[in-house]
Amino acid sequence: MKADIILTSKAVFTGLEEVPKPAAIAISENRIIAVTSIEEMDSYIGERTLIYNYENQLIIPGFHDFHVHAMMGGLSLESLNLFEARSEREAVEMVKRYAASKGPEEWIIGFMWDSSYWDEKKFPNRHSLDQAIPDRPVVLFHAEGHYTWVNSKALEIASIYKHTPNPPNGIIEKDANGELSGILIEEASSLITMYAYDFSQEKKKQFFKNFLHEAARLGVTSVNNLFGTETLSKLDDFELFREFESADELTVRMHLFPALNGNIEEAIELREKYQSSKLRVAGLKQFIDGVITSRTAFLLDPYSDKTDTFGMPAHSFEEVFKWVEEADRHGFSIRFHAIGDAAIRFALDAYENAQQKNGIRDSRHSIEHIEVIHPKDISRFAELNVIASMQPDHIALSERDTYTERIGKQREKYVFMINTLKNAGAKLAFGSDFPIDSLNPLRQIYRAVTRIDSSDKDVWNPDERITVSDAIKAYTSGSAYGTFREHELGTIEEGKLADLAVLDRNLFEIPAVEILKAKVQLTLSDGKIVYSDQPVIVKK
Repeated sequence: MKADIILTSKAVFTGLEEVPKPAAIAISENRIIAVTSIEEMDSYIGERTLIYNYENQLIIPGFHDFHVHAMMGGLSLESLNLFEARSEREAVEMVKRYAASKGPEEWIIGFMWDSSYWDEKKFPNRHSLDQAIPDRPVVLFHAEGHYTWVNSKALEIASIYKHTPNPPNGIIEKDANGELSGILIEEASSLITMYAYDFSQEKKKQFFKNFLHEAARLGVTSVNNLFGTETLSKLDDFELFREFESADELTVRMHLFPALNGNIEEAIELREKYQSSKLRVAGLKQFIDGVITSRTAFLLDPYSDKTDTFGMPAHSFEEVFKWVEEADRHGFSIRFHAIGDAAIRFALDAYENAQQKNGIRDSRHSIEHIEVIHPKDISRFAELNVIASMQPDHIALSERDTYTERIGKQREKYVFMINTLKNAGAKLAFGSDFPIDSLNPLRQIYRAVTRIDSSDKDVWNPDERITVSDAIKAYTSGSAYGTFREHELGTIEEGKLADLAVLDRNLFEIPAVEILKAKVQLTLSDGKIVYSDQPVIVKK
């Protein structure tokens, strides 16, 4: 068989070994037909074969992001990013300048503000936004995505007043005088986004195009698109994804995880409806808790800086145990957002209960984030075959001092225990949680390898660092395993689908700090070039 494309390099990381090796990869249509030595590739060269010679540049399996929110990510790419703001005043000035560039009828939507990096480490309020933007609605997502900062116009449109009751698993924050502060926590944000996210179908198509372009540029060939609370779910549109697939424009494999909510009939219908190589329902997702910085992550012991709260579970134990048992019985793989140690234990208990009721099967359930874990629960991941789904760059997303202030020094040593979980037998799968973090996989790999914290110089729990090899595997074969596709994705082997990425440098031979400087040269999805940055081509 002659190849359509052959990629060669002295540094091919197949995922089957610990280090790269010289190799040639022959591809016909959408499959890898051979992985051979460079000297032996001649037999696969035909008249129309394109040969891409990458010398010492690193060829790897395409990145498989285990945790994204694609549509919100596409929206964020054309919205305001506030991460560089270092005060409330500076953030408001950025909003004001951005608003001036948008049409007067549009909502002002922003992402990534984080008051823990500000001069005054306290939440902002609606009044500062009102002074700058009094007549247009503004909604700004915190960096962790679990609370929003809005102005009075947005509250007015959503009919939120000081006597409006809190929604389930949400808080409409008020100041000391009982007046609305402009901060909406957890599901309270959905009261605003139901209006702010009322986009036309054409606009939603543009968001998804934004996402696909960004994924291709960054070497991402597969994603797991997870339910993201009612705040985000209004944007998700499975039929829109299928339109792109039908038009042969779906350049990533989309693994869909709609809500685990007790409606098992709907979940089964969705699984039957979406089940192709490019677009499939792969499981269900739900939240156990929130995040550390807003004190909504669920902890076993009280918060160190506010001892009257343990955080809050998003759903009751009885409800979650029932949902998991039923979904597990119907063969679904389940994903739980669980950040606090109580939430992680809650999720593990729910999975263990399902095993006891339904019997042990190859379920590949997972827990997302796993930020603060109790040491007694580490071994349970391997015992229950639960995947540790982690986003290493999150250790630098939150300002470390503020994070530690919330949980205290004693619990700090149990934060993001990636290496400990791996050594205890847990299977790792990495992702970005885009748009909570950049979609760039190299940021996650850099942070997993270095453990550099938010200061950009100090190392947080250095014993939790892992190798470049383990980090890439978690972002490729680990994610493929987590979606039951290790037989066709995640490594470079004969017979597997041709999803590949080429980097401009060999990550195994450079100082770790340079990982962030690496760029993608080529992205190959399903055997097709979906991104190219001037590759070296020899045509024969």
